Amino acid sequence: MTSDEIFTKVRDTLVDALGVDDDEVTLESRLEADLGAESIDFLDIVFRLEKNFSIKIPRGELFPEDLASSDAGLVKDGLVTAEGLAALRTKVPHIDIDTFAKDPKVENIKDMFTVQMLVKFVQNKLAA
Repeated sequence: MTSDEIFTKVRDTLVDALGVDDDEVTLESRLEADLGAESIDFLDIVFRLEKNFSIKIPRGELFPEDLASSDAGLVKDGLVTAEGLAALRTKVPHIDIDTFAKDPKVENIKDMFTVQMLVKFVQNKLAA
């Protein structure tokens, strides 16, 4: 599948899961801030992506839980540390860590969950 075909199916998935209009879903759209996704929606999105692309997404692979655990020394004073950024690169290669690293506040992690991230994730799964 091409990137455009994957984007179209991801957009359709989000329209169904979130009840948004297709013109609201762009590559830059943030799932929470722009499309109104809530935590329960993330489960639905994973389920629908699995079905629509015939892929298996193990729990925590697409939307990792506890990304910013202060227990592991990955966060200090509300900022993700260099060690934390390295861990994120390994754990979630489908997320744009370079952009996040410019302002690595823990509360900004949710803004990394974008439509582009979903497209990249699906591309990687299909290529594997």
